[in-house]
Amino acid sequence: MFDANTFVNPFANPYTSAAESSLQNVDPSNMHTFYQPYPHEFQWTKDHPLEQVLGEPSRPVLIRNQLRSDGDMCMYALMFKRLDVWVLVPTPDNISPLTLKWLFKNKHDEEQTVIRNKSRLVVRGYRQEEGIDFEKSFAPVARMEAIRIFLAYDAHKSFTVFQMDVKIAFLHGTLKEDVYVCQPEGFIDDDHPSNVYKLKKALYGLK
Repeated sequence: MFDANTFVNPFANPYTSAAESSLQNVDPSNMHTFYQPYPHEFQWTKDHPLEQVLGEPSRPVLIRNQLRSDGDMCMYALMFKRLDVWVLVPTPDNISPLTLKWLFKNKHDEEQTVIRNKSRLVVRGYRQEEGIDFEKSFAPVARMEAIRIFLAYDAHKSFTVFQMDVKIAFLHGTLKEDVYVCQPEGFIDDDHPSNVYKLKKALYGLK
């Protein structure tokens, strides 16, 4: 609104004086709040019952240096010893031992509930050189064509087919070549930390 040469703000508070124009003297109750916090009606995280937790819920997350005290890892190492998978030997000259790696996986049921925690020790076999570390490479599982021929022959002869699972099948296969691997993390021998394992049986990941 214009009054002669004077501009008059029609939205101004008539009780506001010139001294109140300072930022230090502004009454917050007279200010309009444009941002209104939105109330969260939904939960961003999903709660799972404690019955689905395998192990002790209050136990902290494991690190590599704590593998020695893990019960599952110790049982895995005892299984290697029972099956006579390897033997600890001094590191041979001009030999580059293969490295190992722990693989962890959760097994779920139809409802995606964790029913089992699986661990597996594998060899980084991609570092093997043909003609030095191995002569021929074979697939660890049967080809689909061979399975189909087998099932077709069984159906033709009316044979009864049973399905079975061989546990730790790799650890039952003997090796003809000399393969050396480093000591796995968490199970390094305190008396012989620089020694390596000479494999007697096959491990996952070997060619």
